[in-house]
Amino acid sequence: MPEPVAGLLLAAGAGRRFGGPKALVEYDGEPLVQRAVRNLAEAGCASVRVVVGASAEEVRELLPSDVAPVLAARWQDGMGESLRAGLESLTEEPAVAVLVHLVDLPWVPAAALARIVGEASEDAVVRAAYQGIPGHPVLFGRRWWGEIAGSAHGDHGARDWLRGRSDVRLVECGDLGSGSDVDRPGDLAGPGAERR
Repeated sequence: MPEPVAGLLLAAGAGRRFGGPKALVEYDGEPLVQRAVRNLAEAGCASVRVVVGASAEEVRELLPSDVAPVLAARWQDGMGESLRAGLESLTEEPAVAVLVHLVDLPWVPAAALARIVGEASEDAVVRAAYQGIPGHPVLFGRRWWGEIAGSAHGDHGARDWLRGRSDVRLVECGDLGSGSDVDRPGDLAGPGAERR
């Protein structure tokens, strides 16, 4: 039986360019936060936590009862604060690794998440790639959680920590979906649609 992997969804942002929190945005009749949580569960994550911030109560109401919300007290400072809050919430979790996913990636299917989960180990650093371009989700073995939480600040999530490392394994997922994010309402037309 494979070792458990925790799913961590970063969904705290205010979506300033979008015009509101992207966690609440509907795509194919489903709020993005519910879509991402469902995909994490289907991918084999033993538990799922969702980091909330902007419109925290509204986002919490959309979560299944077995999904734990984590409030990032300083979510306005950026993604780094959300990542830190999420990692710190996992200390009692018996997981060998955490799969960090972003709420605004509706075209990353459960199959892509499962492909990354399949690479889990205590010291793994694994990142999805789309046509060779690194993207999300990113899997971090438990060995690195403290280091990453310590380096995450402001709008810098794990980017600085990942930069220059020789042990990051890229796993191609472009055959399964797209790592394009939803930044503005027009982006919901789908990957490849003309961006403004």
